[in-house]
Amino acid sequence: MRPFAYLRPADAPSAVTASAERPNTMYLAGGTNLVDLMRLGVVSPEVLVDVSRLSADAVEEGPDGTLTIGAGVRNSDLAADPLVRRRHPMLAQSVLAGASGQIRNMATVGGNLLQRTRCSYFQDVTKPCNKRLPGTGCPAREGDHRNLAILGHSESCVATHPSDMAVALTALGAIVHVRGADGPRTVPMPGLHRLPGDEPERDTVLDPGDLITAVEVPPLPFAARSRYRKVRDRASFAFAVVSVAVALDVADGVVRDCRIALGGVAHVPWRAETAEAALRGSAATEAGFADAVDAELAAARPLPDNAFKVPLARNVLVRTLIDLAEAS
Repeated sequence: MRPFAYLRPADAPSAVTASAERPNTMYLAGGTNLVDLMRLGVVSPEVLVDVSRLSADAVEEGPDGTLTIGAGVRNSDLAADPLVRRRHPMLAQSVLAGASGQIRNMATVGGNLLQRTRCSYFQDVTKPCNKRLPGTGCPAREGDHRNLAILGHSESCVATHPSDMAVALTALGAIVHVRGADGPRTVPMPGLHRLPGDEPERDTVLDPGDLITAVEVPPLPFAARSRYRKVRDRASFAFAVVSVAVALDVADGVVRDCRIALGGVAHVPWRAETAEAALRGSAATEAGFADAVDAELAAARPLPDNAFKVPLARNVLVRTLIDLAEAS
C-alpha cells in the first residue's frame, strides 16, 4: 500500500473544501470497499478524508411519512430499523442479503451506494480495463463475463453494479442528498448511477469532491407489501447473479401500481419502467406478469456466457410478482 495523508474535518462543508483543495482525494467512511481497492492497487489516493463521523447516523421520519436515512447509518442498523422493516421491507431484506454481518456493521449507506464493480478485470491491475484505465479495452467481453451485464452495457464496459441496497432504493424512488463545491443538492434514483457508454470510469453523475449526506425515501404505502429476492452462486457472502426488488399494489385482481428494479444485470440498478407501465391497470395474473417482464427483457443483449441471466431474471421476477399478488 502506498503512503497517503489522512484528514478528519470537523463538518461536511470542511470535508468538501478539503477534497477540492487537494488532488487525488477520496472519502473514507466504513472503508469496506475502498480499503480493499487500495490493497489491490486499483486506487491509490494521496489523501483520505475521514467522513465517518460527519453525516447523520439515524433514520428519521418526516411529517408526511418520508424516511431520511443519514449517510453514516451502518447497514446493520438500517436493516434492523423498525420503520424500515415495517414501511419498506424490501430495503431491509436487500441489506441483509449483502455481505456478512461483520461488514454490515462497518459499511455505511453512503458508501454502499458508491461501491465499485467486482468485475475481475477491474480488480486485477495486471489486466486492461476501461473502467480502471480508460482506453485500454474491455477483455471481459471475450473473457470471463458470466456474472456481468445483459442490459445497458456498451462496447467499452459490461460491468455490473454490486449493491443490493441500491436496487431496493432505486425501486423506491429514493432521493440522494449531496453536498458539493456549490452547496447542497439532490439527485434522484434512478439517476445517481450511469450507464457506461464510452466513459465507463464514471460510475455516477457525482462530481469529484461531492459528498453524499443522506438518502430520502418518499412515502409509498403499498411498499409495505414488498420483497427483495436475490439469486447467487452460494447461499451467503456472494454478489447477485440476478436480484429483484418489487412492490405491488393489487385490488380486485388488477394491478393498481408497482415498483420494480433489477440487480446483477446492468452497470446501474435497473429500474424496470417498461414492465411497470405494462403492469399498471392489467390483470394480476401469471400470464400478465410474464408478458410485462418479457417486454422489459426484450432490450437484453447478453453475451455468450451470461445468456442464462435472461430466463433467470424472467423467472425470478415473475415468481416474485405472483407471490406478492397472492399475499395481497
